[in-house]
Amino acid sequence: MEGTKHRILMVSDFFFPNFGGVESHIYYLSQCLLKLGHKVVVMTHAYGNRSGVRYVTNGLKVYYVPWRPFLMQNTLPTLFLTLPIVRTIIIREKISVVHGHQAFSTLCHEALMHARTMGYKVVFTDHSLYGFADAGSIHMNKVLQFTLADIDQAICVSHTSKENTVLRSGISPEKVFMVPNAVDTAMFTPSPKRLSCDEIVIVVISRLVYRKGADLLVEVIPEVCRLFPKVRFIIGGDGPKRVRLEEMREKFSLQDRVEMLGAVPHAQVQSVLISGHIFLNSSLTEAFCIAILEAASCGLLTVSTRVGGVPEVLPDDMIVLAEPAPEDMVRAVKKAIDMLPGIDPQVMHLRMKKLYSWDDVAKRTEIVYDRAMQSPTTNLLDRLPRYLTCGSWAGKLFCIVMIINYLLWRLLEFLQPAEAIEEVPDIGPLHAQLDSRDDSCEAQEKQI
Repeated sequence: MEGTKHRILMVSDFFFPNFGGVESHIYYLSQCLLKLGHKVVVMTHAYGNRSGVRYVTNGLKVYYVPWRPFLMQNTLPTLFLTLPIVRTIIIREKISVVHGHQAFSTLCHEALMHARTMGYKVVFTDHSLYGFADAGSIHMNKVLQFTLADIDQAICVSHTSKENTVLRSGISPEKVFMVPNAVDTAMFTPSPKRLSCDEIVIVVISRLVYRKGADLLVEVIPEVCRLFPKVRFIIGGDGPKRVRLEEMREKFSLQDRVEMLGAVPHAQVQSVLISGHIFLNSSLTEAFCIAILEAASCGLLTVSTRVGGVPEVLPDDMIVLAEPAPEDMVRAVKKAIDMLPGIDPQVMHLRMKKLYSWDDVAKRTEIVYDRAMQSPTTNLLDRLPRYLTCGSWAGKLFCIVMIINYLLWRLLEFLQPAEAIEEVPDIGPLHAQLDSRDDSCEAQEKQI
């Protein structure tokens, strides 16, 4: 299967124009897979008036299906109502591999279920860490167990994430690959002029929510400002915890030392990062954290909580780790300030170019697709016993869901045979078209 070109459908509730780690991962991975010669199509839900088929950079085709987000950018779970449109897209685009992203994406789980029913190869990427004790995690883990019970291959973004996913879902570790995130080092470049250390600027860019440690920032910032008079904070991001940060700023009279930017468009993140010396990440749970890569690529020394897969992201001399406690975070910030004179942003940027590359991520993902295509094709009767292992009651329920889904698929095959669905002609990536056009122009000039 080596060298085979795949036809991939990326599915997730999270894609542009929404911004985040999952959205960036899907976009950059798709672009690099296009460069490798694969066909890539993205399927997500509608965003506002953005519905239907759109083309983005290099001819990447995006289906914004007419489903509206229900909660936290997720569509309403319907189980079977997405089958007709998923089936139509798969047949029209002649898809060979369906790749779902993010454990709490409803559209991802449903598309993978329909693809398996139709006999297609499926791959799943988990981007987050989950617990085991609270009610939300228990229900989400059961859904993940259902999806991964009949998966061909899975991908996690860190070794910690892989361990977490295997424990939550019961999937065989041999089926799970570790493929990290990366950073666009051409976009995130350091300032050409080295900043003065007369005033030290600490940058925070994050969603201001509990999971990202906004409550921790409320306790850390006043103490750092008290200990270090020459330190100033720039906070970019929005969320329900923004009010607490603004109250903290008022309470300690830090209006001149804590700047609140609000939501920062992704195109402007680099300009905010290069105005600082230290990047502060206070997440309480994190599978990988692309924001740390972006900050390091811009030459910032990182201070972060020691949670999830964060310790795997950067070498020890590029990051200072701390326990998610105010006292330890303050200690880490002090250590980072002492390290600043020895930090060269340009050298750090060059190291990041060697450490992380989306082209490398795409090549490793390509290997996962090859492995998925080699997995044996099974029918419904062979697959049902896998769901029975998901629990005494849940297993039977999952089997019923899959049987109903199979019957609905057969009904659709009768009402609208695959032969009646028009296949879309392949249009190569834009860069390939431009290259071929340039070559033809050169050939014509030589003839003339």
